[in-house]
Amino acid sequence: MKRLRTLAPALALLPVFALLGGCNLVVLDPSGDVAARQRDLLIESTGLMLLIIVPVIALTLLFAWRYRASNKAATYAPDWDHSTQLELVIWGAPLLIIICLGAMTWMGTHLLDPYRPIDRLASGRSLGGANARLEVDVVALDWKWLFIYPQLGIATVNQLAAPVNRTVDFRITSSSVMNSFSIPALAGQIYAMPGMETTLYAVMNQPGTYDGFSANYSGAGFSGMHFPFQSLTADDFDKWVAQIKAGGGALGRSDYLELEKPSENVPARGYASVAPGLYNAIVNECVEPGKMCLNQMAEIDRKGGLGLKGINNVLPLAYDKFARRGALGPEATYVASLCDPEHPMGVTAAAVSPSAATQASSAAAAAPADASPLRGAGLPRPPFATFLGSPTPQRPTSTSLPTPPPETPTPSRPSNT
Repeated sequence: MKRLRTLAPALALLPVFALLGGCNLVVLDPSGDVAARQRDLLIESTGLMLLIIVPVIALTLLFAWRYRASNKAATYAPDWDHSTQLELVIWGAPLLIIICLGAMTWMGTHLLDPYRPIDRLASGRSLGGANARLEVDVVALDWKWLFIYPQLGIATVNQLAAPVNRTVDFRITSSSVMNSFSIPALAGQIYAMPGMETTLYAVMNQPGTYDGFSANYSGAGFSGMHFPFQSLTADDFDKWVAQIKAGGGALGRSDYLELEKPSENVPARGYASVAPGLYNAIVNECVEPGKMCLNQMAEIDRKGGLGLKGINNVLPLAYDKFARRGALGPEATYVASLCDPEHPMGVTAAAVSPSAATQASSAAAAAPADASPLRGAGLPRPPFATFLGSPTPQRPTSTSLPTPPPETPTPSRPSNT
């Protein structure tokens, strides 16, 4: 009975150890070199801090026990208030720890910068000249992940694969709200933001299937934004690519606009081909036909803008997954593109809407209904075809304006004289 009482504390801890057995310690046991270096930085930083924390806790317990009221043998010095040696220890030791911790953090921050290409495959293994980088474009959608392989011409939804010991260059963006791309076994999480691009350079050193997910809440379907990341041998990766290509399917711009619409728990699938320039169009938010890209808009603004008439350079959106928030009229609109690689001399109404060319022989026939009330400093709204390639309408002349009525002379005020 006495023995059972002795073992009681240990038995009480068994359920705790059972619960800890279900923990996934992937952060402390990663399979990629970048994640392993992050793990090492975490452990080393924690160890440095424990050099202060552990002695302080131990001395606190020791002092509380040694100088308890019932211990008459302990030295009693109520007038003691200073010791130079203790001051040096109390302030010097933490200062040295902070200096070392700051130096480690500074070096680790720059060495593990996600925008910095990695310089090795693993500890003691250099990249070598034969290591070809694999490029993967990542798009966070509502609520699924799109992965585009520009070098291979394929794309996948909610599934990702890469060869072992081959560096992977991720370019990451989002279609709508801010999100976070995370594969703990590979590297740290990186934010994905609409209209912007972040990068991540990483390498996986062990084959296997690992968890990837969104680490930032993004709406109702957030819990379904997870995907398997397969780290494959070179031969198995080639077979995986061949399987995706054999599955058929093309990811064009219209297909992407359908895929972009919010959906939850989307099953994994692949596309054997991808429209050229799709990822750049996603980043610059100009996948829709005729929409001006953000980089084009920024370049126009850098050179002075389109002037006063540029405020009318808008087109109605065929699809908009967001609620209407502006005051540009009853229809959702976006800035119309002036030109693109397919139409370097200017985008026409027929290029934006092919059906418009068959509806009338003149560009004016393709004009939609006026989406007023937007007006610019008293100027009339130009026709739709004005900014799509047709001649600029003539401004009204002074003779065509109505003649103002003659002014009535103001009677003079009589003088005092």
